[in-house]
Amino acid sequence: MKPVCDFSDKRSDICELKGNIRIHGNSSTILSAISTSQIEQSWTIKPHPRKGDLTALQHVTEMSVKLSSNKEEIPSCSINHTIPAIFFSAGGYMGNIFHDFTDILIPLFITSASFRTEVQFLISNVQPWWLAKYKPYLQRLSKYEIINFNKIENVHCYPHVIVGLRSHKEMSIDPSRAPNSYSTLDFAKIMKKSYGVERQEAIKLGDNQAKKPRLLIIARKFTRSFMNIDEIVRMAEDLGYEAVVAEAEVSSNLVRFSHIVNSCDVIMGVHGAGLTNLVFLPVNSVVIQIVPLGGLENIAWIDFGRPAFEMKLRYLQYVISEEESTLIEQFDRNGPVFKDPGSIQRQGWLAVRKIYLVQQNVRLDVNRFKSVLIQAIQFLH
Repeated sequence: MKPVCDFSDKRSDICELKGNIRIHGNSSTILSAISTSQIEQSWTIKPHPRKGDLTALQHVTEMSVKLSSNKEEIPSCSINHTIPAIFFSAGGYMGNIFHDFTDILIPLFITSASFRTEVQFLISNVQPWWLAKYKPYLQRLSKYEIINFNKIENVHCYPHVIVGLRSHKEMSIDPSRAPNSYSTLDFAKIMKKSYGVERQEAIKLGDNQAKKPRLLIIARKFTRSFMNIDEIVRMAEDLGYEAVVAEAEVSSNLVRFSHIVNSCDVIMGVHGAGLTNLVFLPVNSVVIQIVPLGGLENIAWIDFGRPAFEMKLRYLQYVISEEESTLIEQFDRNGPVFKDPGSIQRQGWLAVRKIYLVQQNVRLDVNRFKSVLIQAIQFLH
């Protein structure tokens, strides 16, 4: 008999119950009613795929999963369902679009796709604005009402419940582990359908073509901002681009923003959550990730480089020079921030984040960067 809960995966824990399952809105218990001849057992689980990340899990309510034959403990059903359910938490880093995708939306696709919309979602630690933002996608995966677990007080009963979400890697799906060999590209396709974006392929430039490729420059307001955006736009336009500057905020209307992204052929931005919108690009578009100082090349590749390739996009990675970083105005050029970023990394992620992600802005050397934009145009031929 398959174990109810599997805690062996490094990214997420999963419990799967079949039979007579009760989910009580007022409690933090998911209960499976069993016969007196069966063994009673219980587990605790944080149903969110950021296992081991204590900062994220502070915002995730722990659930108790129980097999019980005690009739006094088993609540009566208020609503009986005949379909399976997936119970998960949207807590963690909710609102950061990268984490929304890598921690929730992609794992939910992996976990729910085999049900072919015949499944109901119960979501804890969720805000109404988050549900509104991702409703088009959630409704593409389930044709049933989405239940905000924190708002219900009655008892929902199901024949089959999965607690938690399956997760493979950052912003990616491993087809060898996914139902029906689903891939990251399949996720991108369903995301585009959900938000009604229609352009399937990037512009194909010919020798005599008058139409210009559209370049989307993802601007950031507070950290890792471009300090010379006007100069970047002028240079891009001189090379033959139509340049569009847009900012991807937490509050941005995803329907509107996804259409802006889909209308473009090249997207560029400093490493950060806004690049998550590459999911809406047409196939064969080009992603240019600008990597700030701090030894962040590998994490940049994992977060956005590999996913871009898996979504059939072209990918260019540009690592800035010391002269292009505003850190030269704050730290000694001969100190560890510049000469030994490994010593900062050994202090832990919070130290890396504080210096290289929060305190750093970028002043692109347009002459040094020019060749990258030229290469992107060559990709579009």
